[in-house]
Amino acid sequence: MPDVVGLPFHVGRDVAHDAGVVLANPDPDGPPIGALAWPGLFYIISQRPAAGTILYRWDSVAVDVVSYGSTDSGALVIRPDTPPADVGHAEPERDFFVDLAESDDSVN
Repeated sequence: MPDVVGLPFHVGRDVAHDAGVVLANPDPDGPPIGALAWPGLFYIISQRPAAGTILYRWDSVAVDVVSYGSTDSGALVIRPDTPPADVGHAEPERDFFVDLAESDDSVN
């Protein structure tokens, strides 16, 4: 069994397939691992059995995945109290107005 820990799920799945094993949800009563790791970017954070273990062809390897960006971080998120000053450009200005309800008597 190759080491797939730290790989994006879609890459680890291909590495495992090339080695002749399949990745699986550690919870046998839960959904397939593919359903847990889709859509989005997920990373493999653990595997059982460990890398280097000899397995039968198409045995299952239980992996835990985490969504990209969902790990704990001590980084401070700074959000402004007010929107940026240039948001006024998002409102259209009426430069030209055509009144289609008015009839033009000069056209015959």
